[in-house]
Amino acid sequence: MHKNNKHNAQYDLEKLVKVLPELQPHIFVNKHGNSTIDFANLESVKLLNTSLLKAYYNIDYWQFPEGNLCPPIPGRVDYIHYLNDLIKTLNITGAPKILDVGTGANCIYPLLGNAEYNWRFLASDCNEKAIASAENIIAKNNLKEEIKLILQEDENLIFKGILKPEDTFEATLCNPPFYKNEAEAIAATTRKLKGLGKSTDTVTRNFAGQANELWYKGGEKAFLHNYLYESSLFKTQCFWYTILVSNKDHVKTMKTSLTKLGATTIKVINMSLGNKQSRVVAWTFLNNKEQELWQSK
Repeated sequence: MHKNNKHNAQYDLEKLVKVLPELQPHIFVNKHGNSTIDFANLESVKLLNTSLLKAYYNIDYWQFPEGNLCPPIPGRVDYIHYLNDLIKTLNITGAPKILDVGTGANCIYPLLGNAEYNWRFLASDCNEKAIASAENIIAKNNLKEEIKLILQEDENLIFKGILKPEDTFEATLCNPPFYKNEAEAIAATTRKLKGLGKSTDTVTRNFAGQANELWYKGGEKAFLHNYLYESSLFKTQCFWYTILVSNKDHVKTMKTSLTKLGATTIKVINMSLGNKQSRVVAWTFLNNKEQELWQSK
C-alpha cells in the first residue's frame, strides 16, 4: 500500500464499531484468535466499508441500492494517493479538478479524493440510477459544490459527450469493468469464494455489481483501448489521463498504442493490496512548453 494509506495495519474494529454499532454483530473470532468479519458476506463487507468512511473520511452517509458494487476502501484510496503523487508535481494553485469516469452508484473516488486532498470533481456514469444514487450521497454529505455529476448518454462513449471545449482537468481516473460478460465475472467470483473456503452454491445471488460496473463488450482490453483512444481526441484538456489496469499483459499494448497516438510521457504505477497486484497507467499528451504553461496557470 501507499505510505499515506490509513489502512496499512489491521482494521481497528473497536474504533469502527464505535462509529457504526451495526457492524458489531458481524464480527467474530476466527480460528487464529483474531477478530474479523466474513468477507464473503456482502452485508458485512458493506458495513465494514461504511464504517471506514465514517471513521477516517468523515463520510456520514453512504447508502446505495442493493446489487450495486461495494468497493473496498483501502484499495480505492490507494489509487487516490498514487494519483496525488502525480498531481502535486504540477505545483498548481487552488484545488485540482479531477474527472472520474464511471463513478458508479457509490461515488467512491470523488468522496475519497475530496476528503483526502480537497479535489473538486466532475463524475460521469452511463446509468441514470447510478447517477441518482451518487447525487443522493453527495447531497447527504453536503458536497454538492465540490462534486458535480454528469450522465454519459451513450454507453459506448467515454470522453465524447462529457468533455466540453472549455473543460480542463488536472487528471482523470477510472476503475474500468474487467470482464467480457456475466459468465466471466461469475467465474472470477467463484474462484474468490473457493479461496475464502466458502460455498459457491449461491454465487449468482451473492454476486455484487451491475452489468455496466463489471463487464464490457471485449472485456478490459477493449475498454482500455477505447479509453486511451478517446483521450487522444482531447489532448490539451487534461494533464494526466489515468486508468486502473488489472491484467498486466495489457500494459505493453497500451504503451504501443499511446506512443502512436502521440503521448509524450507514459508512467506505470504498481500497486499491491494484500496478495492482489494491480497498476495504474498514466499518460500525458502535453509537450514541455504546454506542461510549463499548465503549471504556471
